Amino acid sequence: MAHYQHGIEIDICSGCNGRWLGHDELEALEATVPSTPEQRRATIQYSRRQSEFLCPVCSKQMVSFNYRAYSLELDACEDDHGYWLDAGEDGKIRDIIEDRVRGLERAASAEQSWGRFLSGLKGRGGGRSGRR
Repeated sequence: MAHYQHGIEIDICSGCNGRWLGHDELEALEATVPSTPEQRRATIQYSRRQSEFLCPVCSKQMVSFNYRAYSLELDACEDDHGYWLDAGEDGKIRDIIEDRVRGLERAASAEQSWGRFLSGLKGRGGGRSGRR
């Protein structure tokens, strides 16, 4: 059964409330979090292994993986037909992207602070007083 969430068409299983996201729909879900494509760019699949599920599009065995190295296990079609999410995992994906953006912003802020600190040292002769 198709359902719209965050403006994205998502197929929902009426039996288990799981979700099937087409390949581009996972990217669209990630993009619903205020972020840039650069902030979202990263390896998505870690610890790949065979899934117990078959792809609903091509019926091939899917793979399971840890999403972005977090403790969230998703299943994917190796032919890029889509991703299977258990009930509630779409919200966890958004939480992970928000966490990633916060981490990148903290890292950028720390890098700027470090750069200002180093510039201050250079302005004082590299931290040496010139005395012997």
